[in-house]
Amino acid sequence: MWLKSRRAEGAIMSQVSSGGNFSHSTFVFRGFPELQSHRRLVALPLSMCYVSVLLGNSVLVYVVRCLETLHSPMYFLICMLCAVDILVVTTIVPKMLLGLLFDRSEISLVGCLIQMFFTHFLSSVESTLLLAMALDRYVAVCKPLRYAEIINWSMFAKLLVFTLVRSGSIMATLVALAGSLHFCGSATIQHCYCDHMALVSLACDNTDRSSAAGLAVIVCFVGVDIPLIFLSYVKILNVVLQASAAGEDRWKAFHTCGTHLIIMMCFYLVGSVTFLSHNLNISIPTSVNTFMGLVYILFPATVNPIIYGVRTKEIRNGFFRIFKVRAKKIMTVKVCPTSKPER
Repeated sequence: MWLKSRRAEGAIMSQVSSGGNFSHSTFVFRGFPELQSHRRLVALPLSMCYVSVLLGNSVLVYVVRCLETLHSPMYFLICMLCAVDILVVTTIVPKMLLGLLFDRSEISLVGCLIQMFFTHFLSSVESTLLLAMALDRYVAVCKPLRYAEIINWSMFAKLLVFTLVRSGSIMATLVALAGSLHFCGSATIQHCYCDHMALVSLACDNTDRSSAAGLAVIVCFVGVDIPLIFLSYVKILNVVLQASAAGEDRWKAFHTCGTHLIIMMCFYLVGSVTFLSHNLNISIPTSVNTFMGLVYILFPATVNPIIYGVRTKEIRNGFFRIFKVRAKKIMTVKVCPTSKPER
């Protein structure tokens, strides 16, 4: 299969000689070149991670949906985050598994641009949701008397419009600029999915506009969202520490806010490095950059059900309540004898 992939690359490259205005319409992923002989072993942890993302996030959404006591704005935001995590991981992992298991690593330019749009669009939506969740907690803790007035369905409608306009317009511009380039050199994408700069770096044209668009993404999301999230958690901690006299309560507040911030910082930091490594000519080995790109997508989607589900008392108790009800129904069906019709 590896020989088959090399032949496909050779066939793509041989087309370059057909004309001076040639531009590749098909590309080949080569994210971990050192591990090509062990790619099926790489597929195993990736498959397990994908299953855990689907299972963990789906169960969390199911629990919130089944319990009316959890039908509140905070849990609605958590469900939206779970849905986005499932979608963004599904955008890249099935294609990766096809490449690792069946050596189907080729992708068309159109397919690559579509994957690029949804990967970056959904990641930016996740950033907006993390900001909304931080602001929701800020209002709940710091302005509890005005919570119902501020956090309502009208606010969610505005949030939806804001998210679609901001993420959609910026990512559409990013992808359109990448799609306007000519690719007449290498057809090998040194990544395991269609990362923006991994594709743009293969272009023969001037890529200044695409690089500037990549920097604009960092400014619009990391430069705006991180300060607001950090400020919200600082305000929350300040209020909680002033109200809590017990050392245990203070430690719990620090632990909760600290865990959330660490996960968010990992998401933003890794994403920023992968975005900026090409723009700022930072020399990072291909395999390291590819691994960081995977961590950027997979890590939050894997741990979010734990952070916002298992560690949230209401959701944890709700899960056990649903499980007990289902177990009782199953046991009742098995124990109760089948009733016979009267004669």
